[in-house]
Formats: sequence, C-alpha cells, structure tokens
Amino acid sequence: MPSPQIPAHDALWADLIEFLDESDRALRYIDLVDPLAERHGLDDDLVSEMYDSGAGPVFADRISWGLSYLNLAGFIYKPKRGYFTLNDDGKALVGRPLSEVQEVVNEKLKAREEARRAERTASSLTTPDKDSTPSKSRTPSERVLEAYRELRELRLDEILTTVRSMSPAGFERVVVQLLQRLGYGAEIEGAGTVTQYGRDGGIDGIVKEDVLGFGRIYIQAKRYAEGSTVGRPDIQAFLGALTGVGATKGVFITTSHFSRDAQEYATSLATGTALILLDGQTLAAYLYDTGLGMQTKETLELKTLDTDYWGQFGEG
Repeated sequence: MPSPQIPAHDALWADLIEFLDESDRALRYIDLVDPLAERHGLDDDLVSEMYDSGAGPVFADRISWGLSYLNLAGFIYKPKRGYFTLNDDGKALVGRPLSEVQEVVNEKLKAREEARRAERTASSLTTPDKDSTPSKSRTPSERVLEAYRELRELRLDEILTTVRSMSPAGFERVVVQLLQRLGYGAEIEGAGTVTQYGRDGGIDGIVKEDVLGFGRIYIQAKRYAEGSTVGRPDIQAFLGALTGVGATKGVFITTSHFSRDAQEYATSLATGTALILLDGQTLAAYLYDTGLGMQTKETLELKTLDTDYWGQFGEG
C-alpha cells in the first residue's frame, strides 16, 4: 500500500465542500487542516512539512489555494475576511465524486477567464499573449515567470472579488488611499478625504496635490458587478459634477469596465480638463503593485553568475 502523500489543491475540492456543508459556521482554512489530514491519512510530519523556501507548511497552503479556487469559481463565499462558507451552488456539489467536482469547477474557472478576457477586450485593454511555447521547451526562468504571472492573475481576481463586496463608503476610502499610495498628496497630512455619503453631489473623494490645496484631484468611485459597463452618460454626469466645483482634474474608478464610447469621450475633452478612467482590472493591478491591502508572503531570489568576478581568476 503506497504511503500517504500531500494531496494537490484540486484533489481537496470535494472534501472542502463536504466539510463546509457539515459545519454550522463559517470556517477558516486553518480549521480544516486537522479534519483533512485525518481524511487523507497524513501524519504530523506531513502536515508540518514546509516548503523548501520556508514560506510555510505545504498542506495548509494547498487547503488555502483550494478554497481560493472554489471561491473564484463561485461555489463558496467569504462572509468576512479569512472565513469561508458554502453557497447554494456549492451545496449542489455535495456528495458528488471528486472527478465530477473537478470537472464542474474547472469549467467555471475557464468560463470566468474567458469572461475576463472579453471584458479586457471591451475595455481596449491589451495584455501580452500567453507564450505558446510547449512547457517542456521552456527554460526554468520562463517557467518561473509563467508561474508568477498565474499567481498575479489569481490575486487580481481575488482583489476584484473583495472590493466588489465592500460597502460603498469603504470602497471610497480604499480608492482615496490608493491615489495617495500612488504619490498624490502622500506626504501631506490630511491630503485625502472622502466626501459625506449622500451629500457628495457626484464626487466621492478629494486628494490635495499640495499643502495649501491649490491642486486637487476629484474622485468618483463606483462598485459595479462583474460584466457591468460604465457608459458615456456616467462620465458626462461626473464631468458635470467637476464643472460644478470648478475642478479640472478627475478620476473615475470602477470595479467593472468602461464602454468604448465612454473612453473616447474622456479622451476628447477640451485642453485644461484631465479626466482619467480606471477600470476594474487596472484598479486591481494598482492595488497589487502598490501593496495596498496586500502582504508579501514570499520573496524568491533568482541569481546568475557574476562573470566579472569569476573572470578575474582566469581559466585553468
């Protein structure tokens, strides 16, 4: 009989769905370590086995990834940060064989990726085509880069899922903090403010560019569901709000995407008025790249030989 091995994250999907269904409360990934270890016959050494990089225990990490993919596929949700519970779609998978669960989840993930690709196309966003070189022909460096890109894409999805579930007021605070993180008024005390909800007149936040406040950036932040579109009328309404306060700089931020007509309108404004549109994918990328609301889990160093150093010793 073969020795137990730490299962892959997708080999845990059916078990995760079962345990979440049986629980009368939302669970953290750490709550599932012991029951899943017992289910798969893992001893303490396997449960505590660490990645070679020291980034944490392998088994707990795979449980976390399993939950993340089920969440992205729409079978579980987070009632609060770090906690997971099963939704109605997930309950429909309870008791089904692992192979069927994997097929259904992978179909959902594929459909989600295709929808995101279509959304990027509708927003005129350009992304590099994935390398079509067969994986066996890729160098180790290329495979590491491919894995990094895949991890980043997954995190961007998680960011968008998170911000779309926030309250309107919470989302407005996040986008104000993001502009500050990007360098706008970052060193000025009290530079970023969120306008009073319900009395903002179409303006959700303001960031001062200088100490005296002569330069100001006005913000409209709108949470929209995946697949929604911000059209030209929304942009015109925001421009009207800017004109009402005598503003010349505005940023419209949404969790969805902008129609081509909205983009063309924003770029056709008369000189002296700057209106920037940030769609959901761009927003998520800025949050990820600036580290706002993110934690660095692991840092890898890829080293190569210093030819100048070794060259000074000559060859034998």
